[in-house]
Amino acid sequence: MSGLLFIRALYQIYTLTGLIAPLELTIGASERIGADGTVVASLDEEKLLKDLTILKNKGGIEALTICLVNAYVNNEHEQRARTVAENVFGDIPISISSEVVPEMQEYERTETTVVNSYVRPEVSRYISNLHGALTETMGADMQLSILRSDGGLASARAASESPVNLLMSGPAGGATGAIYFCEQAGYKDILTFDMGGTSTDVALIQNARARVRRETYVGDVKVRAPSVDIRTVGAGGGSIAFVPELTKALRVGPESAGAVPGPACYMKGGEAPTVCDANVVLGYLPSDIQLGGAMEINREASVKAVQNVADAIGIDVMAAAEGIIEIVNEAMFGALRLVSVEQGYDPRDFSLVGYGGAGPLHANALGILTQAWPVIVPPGPGVLCAYGDATTQVQDEASRTYLASATDIDSEQLLADLLELQSRAAAVLIDDDIPESEHQVTFQADVRYAGQAFQITVDFSEQEFIDAGLSVITDQFDAEHKQLFSFKLEEGHEILMIRAVVKTASTEVAIATGDNKDLTLDDCKLGDTRFYYAKQWHDAVLYDRSKLPAGCAVPGPAIVIEMDSTTLLLPNHEAMVDSIGNLLINPMNQE
Repeated sequence: MSGLLFIRALYQIYTLTGLIAPLELTIGASERIGADGTVVASLDEEKLLKDLTILKNKGGIEALTICLVNAYVNNEHEQRARTVAENVFGDIPISISSEVVPEMQEYERTETTVVNSYVRPEVSRYISNLHGALTETMGADMQLSILRSDGGLASARAASESPVNLLMSGPAGGATGAIYFCEQAGYKDILTFDMGGTSTDVALIQNARARVRRETYVGDVKVRAPSVDIRTVGAGGGSIAFVPELTKALRVGPESAGAVPGPACYMKGGEAPTVCDANVVLGYLPSDIQLGGAMEINREASVKAVQNVADAIGIDVMAAAEGIIEIVNEAMFGALRLVSVEQGYDPRDFSLVGYGGAGPLHANALGILTQAWPVIVPPGPGVLCAYGDATTQVQDEASRTYLASATDIDSEQLLADLLELQSRAAAVLIDDDIPESEHQVTFQADVRYAGQAFQITVDFSEQEFIDAGLSVITDQFDAEHKQLFSFKLEEGHEILMIRAVVKTASTEVAIATGDNKDLTLDDCKLGDTRFYYAKQWHDAVLYDRSKLPAGCAVPGPAIVIEMDSTTLLLPNHEAMVDSIGNLLINPMNQE
C-alpha cells in the first residue's frame, strides 16, 4: 500500500465495546495524494473493486465511509472510490470525508465522517418518511427544513446526507428562539439557561449572535462539526437529591428520575426526592393546580420524599427542600460562569433568559446570583426550541484548510478563495430552490498565533475585507484573544481555515399577544397561595400569563402560570410584560 488511507464500512451493531467502525470492517486502498494536492500515485481501482466485493459479501453493511489521506486538498481519489463503491454496494449511503469535513487532521476527519455514516441510514429513513407524509398532506411545493447544531436550518436533502451536523440541534433551537424574542425586545447581549428534566444547557449570546464552536464531544467521540457553544450541567427538574452516608452532606444530581418514574409528585412510581419535589414542598409549584393543564401533582408524595433527605441530615423538611433548590441553583450558576466569567465576560453586562419546562421557576433566583438584569422569560418558554426552529435561517457552508502566515498571504488571492467557497456553499441552497437573491453571506477564518495549539474563529463580510484587508481578520482575533486571555501579541498570526457561510433571510413569526389591553392585573388573578423562601412563608398571588396585557407590572411574591411552564416571582421583585410578551423581571428598586 503506497499510502495511508481508510475505507470503512459499518454494521448496525450495538456491542459493549462501543465500536461503530470495527477494524475487521476496515480496508485499505492503494493511492497517494501529496500534501500539496498533487497525485503521487493513482488509485488502484481494480484492487479496490476486489476488496469492496469481499467486504460486501460479509453481509449486514448499512453504510460506507471513505477517508483518504490529504483528500481535504484534493478529493479526486475519494470521489473515484465512491463511484467504485456505488457499483458494488448499490444504494447504501456512502460518506466521503472531503464533503463531510474537508479539513486537515486525518484522525478527526475520519472520526467525524464515520459518525456521519453511523447515523445516516436511520436519519435518512426518518427524513424520507417525514418528507413523504408532509408532501402528501401539504402538496409537492412543501419545503422541509431540519435544524442544525449551529442554529441554522438544513434542507431535507442536506440533512439526510450530512446528519452529523444535526447531533446537537436540540439545545441550539432554544438558544435561537431566545435570540429571536430578546432581539425584538432590544436585548442583544444575553445569557441563556434552558432547564429541563435532566439537565440545564447554558450559552452566551453577544450582539444577537450565538458563539459557535467547531468541535463537539458526543460521549467519548470528538466530532468536528459546527455547533452553538452550549455547556451542560446535570441539574434538572428530575435531578435526584441524596445524602451520602460517609459525608452526610446534601447532594443533588446528576442522576435523574427522568420522565418514568419521574418525581414523586407525579405519582408514577417515583419515590426519590427530586428538584421538582422540592419546588412542590416549597409551594413554588402549587399542588392545587394542574401541570400542563391536565397533570395533577401530589404534595404529600413530595413531602414524604424530601422528608427522607431531611431525616438523613437532621433538619426539618422545609430546610431540606430549600437546600435542594439552593444547591441546584448554584450548579446552574457555575455553568453560567463557565460561559461568562471564565471567558472574560461580566454577567452583569448581560440579561438572563430562562426557559425550558423548569427554567422560569429558577430564573429569578439565578438573576440574584448573576446580577444579570432583567431576567427575561420569553413567551412559551417550555416550547422555545420550536420557536427557534421556526425563526432561524436555512444555511450551508463551505470550507478549506489554508494554513498560512498572515504576512505571506496575498489579500486578492484570499478574497478569490473566499468567493470560490461562497459559490460552493451557495450552490447547495440553489439546488434546494433558494435563489441567490435571497442569500446572505458571512466569511470566517480560524486564526491562531504561531505555536499555539488552538484557534479562534472570526467573522467578517466581503465589504469589510475589501475595506480593511487582512487587518479585519487579525484585529478581530487580537481583540478576542485579549478578551479570553487578557493579552494579545499583534503579530505572528496564522490562518488555518477559511469558510463561507451562506444563509437565507430570517423568517418572521407572528406572536400571539392576545386581546388583553383592557384587562387589569386583578382580571388575571387565579387565586391566592403562599410559598416558602429565605426561611419564611410569604403570601403570594397566582396569575394567568395568557391574560396579562402588555405594560402590566406583576409584583412579587407571585407565581405566573401558563400551559408549558411556571414562573416564580420572589419578594421585592417585579415582572413587566413587554410588547413582545416577554416577562422582564427586575428588583423593585431598580429602574
